[in-house]
Amino acid sequence: MARTAPFGSWASPMTSERIVSESSPIRELAADVDGAIYWTEQRSADGGKTSLVRQAPDGTRTDVVAPPFDVRSRVHEYGGGAFAVSAGTVVFSNDADRRVYRIDPGSAPVAITPAQGDARYADLVIDRLRKRVFAVREVHDGGDVTNEIVSIALDGEGSPRTAVTGADFYAAPRLSPDGRQLAFLSWEQPDMPWDSTDLCVADLHLDGSLGPAKTVAGGPRESVQQPSWSPRGDLYFVSDRTGWWNLYIWRHGRADPVSPAQAEMGGPQWVFGMSTYAFENEERIICAVNRDGLWALEQIDTLTRRRSTLSSHWTQINDVRAIKDRVWLLAGSPSEPISVIEMDARTNQFQVIQRASGLRIDESVLSIPRALEYPTEGGAESHALFYAPKNGAFEGPPGERPPLVVMIHGGPTASARSSFSAEIQFFTSRGFGVLDVNYGGSTGFGRKYRERLYGTWGVVDVDDCARGALFLADKGLADRKRLAIRGGSAGGFTTLAALAFRDVFTAGASSFGVSDLAALASDTHKFEARYLDRLVGPYPARKDLYDARSPLVHAGRIKSPVIFFQGSEDKIVPPDQTKRMADALRKNKVPVAEIHFAGESHGFRKKENIRRALDAELYFYSKVFKFELADPVEPVTIDNL
Repeated sequence: MARTAPFGSWASPMTSERIVSESSPIRELAADVDGAIYWTEQRSADGGKTSLVRQAPDGTRTDVVAPPFDVRSRVHEYGGGAFAVSAGTVVFSNDADRRVYRIDPGSAPVAITPAQGDARYADLVIDRLRKRVFAVREVHDGGDVTNEIVSIALDGEGSPRTAVTGADFYAAPRLSPDGRQLAFLSWEQPDMPWDSTDLCVADLHLDGSLGPAKTVAGGPRESVQQPSWSPRGDLYFVSDRTGWWNLYIWRHGRADPVSPAQAEMGGPQWVFGMSTYAFENEERIICAVNRDGLWALEQIDTLTRRRSTLSSHWTQINDVRAIKDRVWLLAGSPSEPISVIEMDARTNQFQVIQRASGLRIDESVLSIPRALEYPTEGGAESHALFYAPKNGAFEGPPGERPPLVVMIHGGPTASARSSFSAEIQFFTSRGFGVLDVNYGGSTGFGRKYRERLYGTWGVVDVDDCARGALFLADKGLADRKRLAIRGGSAGGFTTLAALAFRDVFTAGASSFGVSDLAALASDTHKFEARYLDRLVGPYPARKDLYDARSPLVHAGRIKSPVIFFQGSEDKIVPPDQTKRMADALRKNKVPVAEIHFAGESHGFRKKENIRRALDAELYFYSKVFKFELADPVEPVTIDNL
């Protein structure tokens, strides 16, 4: 029989210790020609370092790369595309020294790029014909940053050779099956890759040099991504030229749609190595498709171009890889974390190979999200996933409504993820409701929805989050006086802006959040240096907008308590932004807690810091919303409370 206890105070099996000790996030996935599969695991027990795991066709599993190595790229700061494999040979980017290493079967890692300066590598592709590796290289030379595509000798002889240069950014170098052509993406500031990109193709000579590049797709207001050659040598790619990221084929000098739909086969290219489709064979494409924020697995017949759904319960799909008769995914569902999934393409049967988390919780404690569409400002509709409080051992007191935590994803051009989130269940199993908002600007709903945020960052996102919270309060699903808002990075900005400009939320939690837009525009990395031109306006020409929307400028308007989390090595949102914001609130006698983690960058990777951040936030809410915790946690100093 359920015990009656105040919402937020319920005892939960989802402890912070279990979450960090039983979780190893899986980031990237690749398949080799022999059917071996490789994936990366970020292990908090190893200080957040990322290992590379190989599973042979017979099921034997080994760590190919383990600490002290760290399989991670820092190109664009966000990385991705940190390793590649071909016929048993692995190349990878090592985070500690930024060098590229090669591993042959049975051998130790050997560096194949020189140890000089700050040169970073990503989107690695092995060219066995020429015994070279193509990669995107980002060179930091003082205040100058140069991006280009280079080729690296597999034996490490000589310096990397520049293959393509001149554009602000490059991504996705992809070799044709016969090795005679190279496709790649490029774009220029102020565009981000989800604004406008060019897809180019160039002939590749035997010495590794390229002929003149020809642009085959892309241009103003067209985002092209994920070029991939079919086994027969046709070039496929994803483009949003119709307003939706759909699949196209380029041949005979023209690009034709492949089974178009009002759905998304792409996402924001924050990281390298994205893959939402793969060729199981020449006539069958397996693809991940996003409809209204939820992913599904589908197949496309390349001859008839007919699309059909493959029966599965996965609602979040990150990577798709395939060789004949076998398909692998990084996928999850509301009840399962992101996992390595194998599909037998002959029977369409699925098998879980490796879970990112060993956590198992009873269904009586598992909150399953409900997709919401609700009205927001200007007659528009916004989207969110709502998780109700759930714990079979407890119920709230009669007439009491639960506190609500509104979660804001980063980006801001990202989206709420529908796979199992231990972090969300950490709150719902204690009696909180959680609203994970896909505000205007989020991906998964077409380009028009994504562009709602252009020129309106700090307005549309704030409105959609505030409206979502009030929508649930009006429905009796949340306590109007106990509405919290939390987010990291861009989500931290929305959190602080909502507290400053809307009288809705009674508490906030900002993780490495932007507080000063002008400072961000003046002091950030190259990839995002002109991002705010689209989201706010050109700087300094529209400094008025930057000042009008910066929470730091309007810190005096924030009255609700705030807790801040920040990494000391963050290059994207420098620690000074958090310190100045917290100091301003402290000066105004607002309750403030502030925790800085030494050695962490943009996002926390160390076990002890992830645990501390979760417990500290829960403790903070317990003091602000005045309920007792079921289990003791390390206290947090809250000034002015």
